[in-house]
Amino acid sequence: MSPNSRGKLFIMSAPSGAGKSTLREALCARQPNLAYSVSHTTRPPRQGEKNGVDYHFTSKEDFLQGIEDARWAEWAEVHGNYYGTSARFIARCLDRGCFVLLDIDVQGTEKILKRFPEAVTLFIMPPSMEVLEQRLSSRGTDAPEVIAQRLENAKGEMNKRSLYKHILVNDDLETAISELEGVMLQYGAPPPCPEAERRS
Repeated sequence: MSPNSRGKLFIMSAPSGAGKSTLREALCARQPNLAYSVSHTTRPPRQGEKNGVDYHFTSKEDFLQGIEDARWAEWAEVHGNYYGTSARFIARCLDRGCFVLLDIDVQGTEKILKRFPEAVTLFIMPPSMEVLEQRLSSRGTDAPEVIAQRLENAKGEMNKRSLYKHILVNDDLETAISELEGVMLQYGAPPPCPEAERRS
């Protein structure tokens, strides 16, 4: 395989509540050849979430075994739960020339960049901390102390945004989706990918 035929890896990060999941879903809908790496987590599913689509939900025991087996390209403990990215999935996609999208946090990005320094990094910013707090509160899924912790974590994550090559502000959703797609297309159009075709 020639170097030019190897796939491209995109990493998208954002503070909790910045709208990253909505943007990622919209980007994948617009670019059906994009292979999205579904993260593995030990946290319980939220209402409406589907196993294998939103996350691969797994037990803590299985996740820890994955650490022992070097199954994760990166992993972290966040808000008391474990999250990890499949090393095998990334390798398989890149070897096939696919465009791969990771939706991971700043900790994960730092680890992935050590293994894939050529990865394209994107950070999604909220318009302001006030808007972020409002978005987190309107979810109705977290207790006030959890929201306070997420806001504190968000400040730390945003302080590391210089780690990322592209920074987008999610103020207007449609504008942010178009900007996100535009950034990706700077690196070419995603070619057909078997892994993307399996996406639900």
